[in-house]
Amino acid sequence: MKGGDLAMVNQLILDLALPPPTYARGDFVVTAGNREALAWIDRWPDWPAPVLALCGPAGCGKTHLGHIWAAGTRAPIIEGRDLDGKTVADLAALSDASHAIAIEHADRAPERALFHLYNLMRERHGSLLLIAEHPPAHWRITLPDLASRLRAAPAVAVAPPDDDLLGSIILKQLADRQLHAGAGVVHYLVSHMERSAESARHVVAALDRRALVERREIDRRLAADVLAELSAASPPTEGRKE
Repeated sequence: MKGGDLAMVNQLILDLALPPPTYARGDFVVTAGNREALAWIDRWPDWPAPVLALCGPAGCGKTHLGHIWAAGTRAPIIEGRDLDGKTVADLAALSDASHAIAIEHADRAPERALFHLYNLMRERHGSLLLIAEHPPAHWRITLPDLASRLRAAPAVAVAPPDDDLLGSIILKQLADRQLHAGAGVVHYLVSHMERSAESARHVVAALDRRALVERREIDRRLAADVLAELSAASPPTEGRKE
């Protein structure tokens, strides 16, 4: 392939936007590392406290779990930082509008706003799902009343994706796109890619595009080319959904 053609292929891989993830319940792959967290999600509204903290490293699937819970409870999903500047009246309106609220990157929420929202949801017998990388016991909370409430709440961890989970996600993505991968491709990808469900989606989409443009089979060589290309163009992960 000529240099100009290869540049065009690379641009296709990097520039074409992926469709947003569906976060559907049927797309969630259950493994030993996330089974307990899913059980807590399904246990609602029979939670022992107004708050459940859902924690785990980037890419473990906690955002997916949050969306499953939000779909079942009709809860809005709010970024923690978006609570900045909210008045007590704003928070009261928010709690009046929904009996369940999920907060993504909850450890980044302003403490007083989170404290008021906690109290409002408790008074209204509502529920908060706090999604963050670490449990509240590890947050730097300076407001004593908030710290005591959150640290007393149940917290459930989601483990990083293991080989079986990543392999299952890749196989499903390939099947959804009606793609066939050669022998050893899935194992190669699992061994060399970033360990997250979102990364699996990006890798399979890039394989699909490059195989189409270059008219190549999806084999280990193509997989290696795509991983190298994506690695070279990898953007910062700040604010990435998890």
